[in-house]
Amino acid sequence: MFDFIASMFSTDLALDLGTANTLVYVKGKGIVANEPSVVAIKKDGKGSKKVLAVGFEAKEMLGRTPGNIMAIRPLREGVIADFEAAEEMIRYFIVKAHRRNTFVKPRVVISIPSGITQVEKRAVRESAEAAGAREVYLVEQPLAAAIGAGLPITEPVGNMVVEVGGGTTEVAVISLSGIVVKNSVRVGGDKMDEAIVQYLRRKYNLFVGERTAEEIKIKLGNACPEEDGEEVMEVKGRDLINGIPRVYEISSFEIREAISEPLNQIVQAVKETLERTPPQLASDLVDRGIVLSGGGALLRNLDLLIRKSVDLPVTIVDEPLFTVVRGVGQLLDNFRLLREVASD
Repeated sequence: MFDFIASMFSTDLALDLGTANTLVYVKGKGIVANEPSVVAIKKDGKGSKKVLAVGFEAKEMLGRTPGNIMAIRPLREGVIADFEAAEEMIRYFIVKAHRRNTFVKPRVVISIPSGITQVEKRAVRESAEAAGAREVYLVEQPLAAAIGAGLPITEPVGNMVVEVGGGTTEVAVISLSGIVVKNSVRVGGDKMDEAIVQYLRRKYNLFVGERTAEEIKIKLGNACPEEDGEEVMEVKGRDLINGIPRVYEISSFEIREAISEPLNQIVQAVKETLERTPPQLASDLVDRGIVLSGGGALLRNLDLLIRKSVDLPVTIVDEPLFTVVRGVGQLLDNFRLLREVASD
């Protein structure tokens, strides 16, 4: 009875629960939140935990907290790494979407990587239910991205999507509302950040944090730097030999070298998927090409790198960071299609 009454006051919502960012789509309103997937937790002397902040406020604390406060990412490589923190983060976004009203029991649609296990799916579902969701539907990210990109997924034609997120890259060929061939690799923006950290450590004995590495990637990251002139920026960090803060000038050529391994893995995932695509659908892709989405699609010339590697047209969707959340959001208005594409 309580659930029924609560559902009357609840608005259905969709979550793109990402490793780097979480986006929230509310039925009838569109995208209402886009915040980092970070939770700050404070421990007291008795070992009990209290959530201090979520999202932007928590991200500001990364690498800057005292011993009793932890700023953590509940998701790693597209899956839940910290169940309690994930539950608190989902609850925060549900309440925020309902303007601080905690008396809610919404229907929630959540995007998930296509390569996660049944155990990992159950963790996502249980986290959402514990956070207050009345019903939980899970939709694989490539399908959500294809819907958000406006591709005709219900028709008998091949649609290829490459969704480059923070924790995973999802590659899939879709036809007749289903995924025919898929490849999910746990490589994305986070792996590029890690590669930059390791490169600067090896070459300059310079230690930088996650946020600095992300800033370097955004400013200097380039999948095909030979197409553009070389850029440089000053990078501040700690010298690993003497422990003193140092400043070095880093070039875009060096960053291309640093992130070459994650980029090669993404290209290889695309090639492997194409190799396993049935001939009739593969022939569709010659004309239709590949659609590139996700926050990683914002890396300069990534579309050019993939195009050169597989010799197919590659198109970046408008606002690629929002493609998946728009896809799961559209499913809120099409319950028949939602039941068709929802993952068990």
